[in-house]
Amino acid sequence: MTGLALPVPGFESLAMPGAGRAAVSLRPVKEDPDAGLVKRAQAGDEAAFEALVRRHADSLYSVVARLLGRGEETEEVVQEAFIRAWRSIDRFKGDAKFFTWLYRIGVNESRRRAEQVGRHRERTARSINADSGFEISDSSQAPGVKAEQAELRRALKQAVLDLPPDLRLPLVLRDIEGLSTAEAAAVMELGEPAFKSRLHRARLRVRKSIAGLTGKGEE
Repeated sequence: MTGLALPVPGFESLAMPGAGRAAVSLRPVKEDPDAGLVKRAQAGDEAAFEALVRRHADSLYSVVARLLGRGEETEEVVQEAFIRAWRSIDRFKGDAKFFTWLYRIGVNESRRRAEQVGRHRERTARSINADSGFEISDSSQAPGVKAEQAELRRALKQAVLDLPPDLRLPLVLRDIEGLSTAEAAAVMELGEPAFKSRLHRARLRVRKSIAGLTGKGEE
């Protein structure tokens, strides 16, 4: 196919050039709301793929940003993920939901980029939204309480930053992005028991890191 202009957060469009492949091997799924659009895209319908991008661009950008940090680098990774998805759309067999397959491509691209630039830890600190998955209320509080909550947020960001990548990603996917356990495990190509184990370990490390601020230790 020829070029394909697709809107992605942080930049106006991306070109989807010729051939290339992305490996696909995911677990069965009963229903996928994207199935109709995927089938049309596989038949060469560029408008259908554009619709898929519009539907999932914000979520994919959010995941990549929490792994790499917001900015040009994240935009490039998201662009490359969509390029790879377009190039390999004919190989998508529906063994998992389309967005799970797309997330996996984005995560793999993020890992590659992090290895190339060696800035994964520093850039993650600027992007993780510590409010997601860890409830901290700050509405209508006294200045002193708000200051304490701001300190706790900073500590949470640092605690997530300090996690090794194999523990950070489960926390981002499950507690920050809100994927189900099955979906997040599929993105990471793990069985659910293994995923739950990593997530539990990640949560324990974060809780331990902020125990001095919350008054709570490991459970």
